[in-house]
Amino acid sequence: MTLPQIATRSLFVFLSTSLLMTLAAQAQVPAAARQDMTLLRQSVEQFLQRQSAGLPGEVSIEIGQVEARLALPACQQPEPFLAHGSRVWGKTAVGVRCTAPAPWTIYLTANVHVMADYLAAAAPLPQGHVIAANDFARLRGDLTTLPAGVITDAGLAVGRTTMSSLQLGAPLRQDTLRSQQAVQMGQTIKLLSSGPGFRVSTEGRAMNNAAEGQTVQARTPGGQLISGIARAGGILEVAY
Repeated sequence: MTLPQIATRSLFVFLSTSLLMTLAAQAQVPAAARQDMTLLRQSVEQFLQRQSAGLPGEVSIEIGQVEARLALPACQQPEPFLAHGSRVWGKTAVGVRCTAPAPWTIYLTANVHVMADYLAAAAPLPQGHVIAANDFARLRGDLTTLPAGVITDAGLAVGRTTMSSLQLGAPLRQDTLRSQQAVQMGQTIKLLSSGPGFRVSTEGRAMNNAAEGQTVQARTPGGQLISGIARAGGILEVAY
């Protein structure tokens, strides 16, 4: 017998022995002492229901099947947890850990659906278009199958500007809309400084564009560079 044949035969014997040992170990677990897989799937579903309680819309959960031949010792208190890198959104994986009476860990697949209304373009919208209430329609769908950042609240869309053109029916997303510029570079703006017991107002020239809430710099007539928060109406707010 050649060396490759000996190696192949040895590997076959090893794998066969390992399989027999695994089956024998599972066979040693009495049926009454085996983990009820239905209860295990229910614990995973309840775990995902708790974790998804804050999601918008109507949540439904599908739990994958467990290998029918798997025989695990019954666990006193199974502990579900999210697998590393998983999230409670769309297709995910949930682990279940047992510490007593016998330690084991198993992973189950799941699919978390979130049905909710979202905003979509009611007509083709060009780049630079300021969104008005009649520019979008409300559609219903599974948010987990849509692009990230889909807008569900009209207040997050109205008054914002499209960063690129949008086709009819395209979902409105937070990363494709920007707030209108509260301050434009070169604009003469009002500088408001306030603190306990005082409020000072002067003028300056904006050194950069900024949407409301963003940082803006302005240079005063005396040459001083002031940094603050841009507010609607061409205002730079400095708080002390």
